[in-house]
Amino acid sequence: MNYTPGIIAVLPLFYIGWSDSVLSPSEMKTIQKHIKSMEFLTKEEQETLINWTDQKNPPSEETFKSWLQAIREYSTDKTIQEKVSLVDLGLQMARKSSGAKAEIWDAPKVKGSIEKLEDALGVSHQLSKIAFYQSLEPEANMEVAEEPAFDAKQMQAILDGKHAELKGRVKKLIMDSFFTISKDVRDKEEYRNLVLEQTKAIARQGFGAYAYPKAYGGQDMPEASTLIFETLALGNLSTLVKYGVQFGLFGGAILQLGTKKHHDKYLKATGSLELPGCFAMTETGHGSNVRNLETTATYDHSDKTITIKSPTLASGKEYIGNAMHSKMAAVFAQLIVNGENHGIHSILVPLRDEEHHTLPGVTVKDNGYKMGLNGVDNGRIWFDQVKVPVENLLDKYGGIDENGNYHSSIKKESKRFFTMLGALVGGRVSVALGSNTSAKKSLDIAIRYALKRRQFPTLNEEQETLIMDYPTHQWRLFPLLAKTYGLNFALDSLREKFGEAYGGTDMREVETLAAGLKSYASWHATDTIQECREACGGKGYLAENEFADLKADTDIFTTFEGDNHVLLQLVAKALLTELKQEFNDGGFMAVARHVMKRVSNSVSVMNPINTRNANAEHLLSTDFMQSAFDYRNQKLLFSLSDRMRSFIGKKLAPSEIFVRTQTHMISLAKAYVESYIFNEFRAKVESLTDSKEKQTLTLLLQLLGLHSIYEDKGWFLENDFLSGEKSKAIRKVLSKQMRKIRPQALLLVEAFDIPEVLRSAQIATFEA
Repeated sequence: MNYTPGIIAVLPLFYIGWSDSVLSPSEMKTIQKHIKSMEFLTKEEQETLINWTDQKNPPSEETFKSWLQAIREYSTDKTIQEKVSLVDLGLQMARKSSGAKAEIWDAPKVKGSIEKLEDALGVSHQLSKIAFYQSLEPEANMEVAEEPAFDAKQMQAILDGKHAELKGRVKKLIMDSFFTISKDVRDKEEYRNLVLEQTKAIARQGFGAYAYPKAYGGQDMPEASTLIFETLALGNLSTLVKYGVQFGLFGGAILQLGTKKHHDKYLKATGSLELPGCFAMTETGHGSNVRNLETTATYDHSDKTITIKSPTLASGKEYIGNAMHSKMAAVFAQLIVNGENHGIHSILVPLRDEEHHTLPGVTVKDNGYKMGLNGVDNGRIWFDQVKVPVENLLDKYGGIDENGNYHSSIKKESKRFFTMLGALVGGRVSVALGSNTSAKKSLDIAIRYALKRRQFPTLNEEQETLIMDYPTHQWRLFPLLAKTYGLNFALDSLREKFGEAYGGTDMREVETLAAGLKSYASWHATDTIQECREACGGKGYLAENEFADLKADTDIFTTFEGDNHVLLQLVAKALLTELKQEFNDGGFMAVARHVMKRVSNSVSVMNPINTRNANAEHLLSTDFMQSAFDYRNQKLLFSLSDRMRSFIGKKLAPSEIFVRTQTHMISLAKAYVESYIFNEFRAKVESLTDSKEKQTLTLLLQLLGLHSIYEDKGWFLENDFLSGEKSKAIRKVLSKQMRKIRPQALLLVEAFDIPEVLRSAQIATFEA
């Protein structure tokens, strides 16, 4: 289409206006009124421009395409390189198209009139100019060629870390056809029996006992056992959970809460699954509130036995995995000795005889069908005056002596309780790792599909567009991909800390991180699976494409091993305790440091130059991102501390203070976890030598950090860390990061190394 010089003069404004703006009716009236006042335009030109401002009848794709062609025809390479203002660009284009009459475009009145139109269209800010010139760059084209930006195998090695060999062995095992369960198997009894046989097969490979001492058939490698769990999550998730219950929860209770006599008697049989067991903690009436469980364990010195009793219907053990197959349970109950309650302890209680009949006083009922994980035999258990010998008390942290008196090296009951629970933290570490594996699998399916599936034609090509090339699709999947990579490295760090602290009495740091990362990773899995399902449209809804099972089987991850909201409150309490300890240990100097930190933050972070700096180099700096996370952490922690002190001064009860600040605590915990993930990702990237893999990981790190800030922009804007202009600039930079990551999307999921036999989704393998 041939445009007149008057139209050409304003084409850049209209092009970016329609690309980046939604105009209200009142704005429309203002724009149309201004167009009518532009004296250098003919009546026909004014009518054309007014027609182009009709939101109910927007310019067609062909018209939009013709604008871009005209802009490219009448602009010069030098103009594009210099990135002149959109008004100046339009005037230069008008001069070029006018020939001998070019002098009209030098008149200040004409330029002023076009500048007013620029303001009316809302495209006068610097970001519009940046977006406009980005649209002229080759990288903004829809179709993107796949280039081997890095070696997927090298990236896999970085992701797998030092346990890559073990991960490969586990993967090889579950790739065997024996571990394939048809999606047609829906009868729970058939499904459960298949899962039981698979779990026995895993035990025969020695993988069940991996965390146990070598004397009991293990490898004495607790951190490696979490990697086994993480890798098993690539297969059937019912088998994964069955594995975790038998060897991690039941076996972990014997190992971590018992002593040598218990290890000698039970551990080897537990690791081989000769002794199927369950972990009976949760009750119908008490899930998160473990400390107030109702089940009692009363010691009788006359016959040296402990009597287990479920005093009410609601005190029955609920949702107990392995309940229908177990011979024994590690039962958590209130230990009563000589009439005194010494708090929660664990006791080994036989459930069934050799013929698998329940023993006298034991009642077990099937929980029936669930939303997912129907290969796991969950059940309810009640005890009616069931006697067991005192030797069955797992007495590492508290026992009963020959005289029938209770003894413990930890005198304070609350500390003893938390020490006992801390010893069982491996379950949360494992669930976090398994959650991220499920996120990886979902992204692998969705991204592979998006690189095959085409929908709607582009402006300049005959074939339809790959859905992966739509910015909306990239915004949906790439931040989740970056977060999955970040969690990979954060969870690796947690795994290391868990291995180092295992068996010790001080697990506080690991407990805090495990609680936070388990919450974050399980929510991340839930969000990722849902987004990936939607990104695959109706195909994602078909059972054959795996999202149905992934969604149903992982949903419980957000509430078992601790409800996520409760766990985050534990994280916040730990951070407050740490702050309190810092003040107690440091005295006056700690207070001074605290005040100086707050002042220095205000000076360095809150100055107008910093809050308004929209430069891309600044925004992509990991130092900027780190400062944002640090500021948010400190602001939330200090303000929470101040609020609590204020409530204490008003003589409010501790329980009321807790309720009033509960949502504040959740915000603090989430911020802390997000910061930890970023820090560990950054540390990993900085530890690598220069390579293509490092460059790509840097892109993902920047995307993770900047997207996290953008997602919480409301908080950062409210607290004056960002200006509105800077928030908009972040969005623009994020879009550019997505385009940079797009050519590497396939390689990034290939680096997860998910074998096709473990990724049965047909949409991930079909040919376009």
